[in-house]
Amino acid sequence: MDLTEHDVVALGDTGASAVVVVGGRRAPAVEAVLRAHLADSADVPADDIELDHGCAECGARHGSPTVAYPTTAAGGRWYADAGIAGSVVVAAVGTRHPLGVGLEPATIASAPLVDEAALHPEERERLADLDPVARPLVRAQLWARKSALLRAVGHVGVIEPALLAVSDPVHDDGIGRITRTLPEFGSRWDGVRLHDVAVPGRVAASVAVLPRD
Repeated sequence: MDLTEHDVVALGDTGASAVVVVGGRRAPAVEAVLRAHLADSADVPADDIELDHGCAECGARHGSPTVAYPTTAAGGRWYADAGIAGSVVVAAVGTRHPLGVGLEPATIASAPLVDEAALHPEERERLADLDPVARPLVRAQLWARKSALLRAVGHVGVIEPALLAVSDPVHDDGIGRITRTLPEFGSRWDGVRLHDVAVPGRVAASVAVLPRD
């Protein structure tokens, strides 16, 4: 896959970058986009890239994949992940921080039971104060941020998303933070950044970037 037609977006000063690919009638293959972005970033052939989608702790296919090859020039790790919603694929790669990608379509219909399970009470209060036209996309952005965060963290105990709160996408200039944390995120939770990525259509996308160990 050739990504020369697609813009690469730098994620602040993290050293990570994201690319957005939009398909037509057929959605682009998620792994093909991820391999292409990683190949361009690491300057290696896409066919040589080795990705392990099994969790290092339990073997299940969850969280962002492990990049077995390539490594950096100094022998360090590459971090990579990708997600899809409809015909939109976002892939992110970097060498300095673990990361995860989350995408969520913005649905018009209200789903109170879903909101109760996914959103912190503070987040639900903020949504209730929004104009009804703006509310679906902000709701999707909150959930995309949480999805990205959980993929970046990988193997953890069962996390109830409604116990976790992130900052307001309307007022944080597209770089979110955790405002209500959980024990699973340890003492480094205040170093997490959630970089929203602009994508076309009624879709929200975010890349979670974790502090290094």
